Amino acid sequence: MTRLRIAVLTLALLGIAAANIVKRQAEGAGDEAEAFALALCSDKGAGEWFRLAVTDCRDVIQCTDAGLQALRCPHGLAFDLELQTCDWGIKVTNCNEKVKTKKVKPLLNTVEPLCQENFLACGDTTCMDRTLFCDGKADCSDGSDENACDINSDPNSAPTCNAEECRLPDCFCYNDANEIPHNMQTTTVPQMVTITFDDAINNNNMDLYQLIFDQRLNPNQCSIKSTFFVSHKYTNYSAVQEMHRLGHEIAVHSISHRTNETFWSTASVDEWEQEMAGTRVILERFGNITDNSVIGLRAPFLRVGGNNQFKMMEKNTFLYDSTISAPLRKTPLWPYTLYYRMPHACHGNLQNCPTRSFAVWEMVMNEMDRRGEFAIHGDLPGCAMVDSCFSSKPTSEEFYNFLQKNFDRHYLTNRAPFGLYFHSAFLKNNPEILDAFLIWLDDTLASNKDVYFVTMTQVIQWMQDPRPLNQLQNYEPWRDNCNPKGAPFCYGGTNCELSTDELPGQTVRLNTCMRCPNKYPWLLDPRGDGFF
Repeated sequence: MTRLRIAVLTLALLGIAAANIVKRQAEGAGDEAEAFALALCSDKGAGEWFRLAVTDCRDVIQCTDAGLQALRCPHGLAFDLELQTCDWGIKVTNCNEKVKTKKVKPLLNTVEPLCQENFLACGDTTCMDRTLFCDGKADCSDGSDENACDINSDPNSAPTCNAEECRLPDCFCYNDANEIPHNMQTTTVPQMVTITFDDAINNNNMDLYQLIFDQRLNPNQCSIKSTFFVSHKYTNYSAVQEMHRLGHEIAVHSISHRTNETFWSTASVDEWEQEMAGTRVILERFGNITDNSVIGLRAPFLRVGGNNQFKMMEKNTFLYDSTISAPLRKTPLWPYTLYYRMPHACHGNLQNCPTRSFAVWEMVMNEMDRRGEFAIHGDLPGCAMVDSCFSSKPTSEEFYNFLQKNFDRHYLTNRAPFGLYFHSAFLKNNPEILDAFLIWLDDTLASNKDVYFVTMTQVIQWMQDPRPLNQLQNYEPWRDNCNPKGAPFCYGGTNCELSTDELPGQTVRLNTCMRCPNKYPWLLDPRGDGFF
């Protein structure tokens, strides 16, 4: 019996010893793993994704407070280290790299100043005039003057809002989202709704627009209005002329609508001018728009073009941009001017927001809550374009509830303009959703005598010269082209069959009520004269 107890005790001691050995080995392995992670993350930026190996372009990891986090792109996609996002595999050219290209940063914040007043230090300590930093041209030998240029780093960035100096009608900024222009009471403020459509206007969607806008009146008995951000190719300019005659706003959306999204984020001032000022030339000439009303733009794919875009807008006297999105929040934001810093974060994947001061209005796109009233109750990111709000086709009831819930978020808080931003195909290809939208339009107009469907420019006009609800019946800026009568300027127009050296091998049709140009209008020759 004693021998048995001794044997049991011996086995127990051996087990404890073995357990301690395993524990020490595990602790040692944990220490090694922690040391490996620390070494791996020592030179990585916050949130930066990188590869451990180049064997699979889909796989990347990221350093977090909780340790290493892995990500695998879906089949058919690869991870672009420079863009820091999954993209189509054929477009990713850095699969043989493990980390994104490192950029030398300027020495902006040092214990002791390295340079004299109004000068800043490059990454190699060379001093340069501060105005050269973040001006779009590399002046430091290491290029560091252009490598720290976001809103929080640009040494020449716009100041934060100073409401004492920024006064309407020319300037509007705020530090509190609950602020309303002129400190008006919400009960006296009209709820403005801006319906917009992006891309070409042509025979494929004119019947849709007629269905939406005909015979629907605002409380002042003028027809409801919309803004069209028009891209050039496939546009019927006799249809553009008719929409303008009916009182809708025509704005620009580019000539080429290039599919490379990075182009729009990095384009030069000249490239932005070719695309946007060129579109305006085409719209005015072939859409016969002669009243200088083409003053707004929206960039393709909602890719903000940074300071270059807004430099171009100032140079070409564009009044407003409507490309920047504000993240979903309880209280939406009013439009603002860019004399001062944006009142919200630069929102979106690798967006290039303006950092400098510009004499441009931003018709900010408040994101919508995609949950509606249906079966999703957790947190979801917001969405700007209506057709991007649904991963699957909603029922008509779900879509109606989605519209009403997002409308209420504006109407019941600070009455910031409520934007509904569409591509026409979303409504044209989904008759049940279109029916729900039309019913919502009619219900909203019937039950709310303080709701007006207006253009982007009409919103700015009201902000610059506001009138309370009881004075809107005869408010002149909203009675312009109140209810246009009569026939279109022309029926069908001339179908011009054209070519251009800029699009070799292509024959493109251009429909216009005006005389056919010599060549198809494009970037270097927006008038179609045939020489550039």
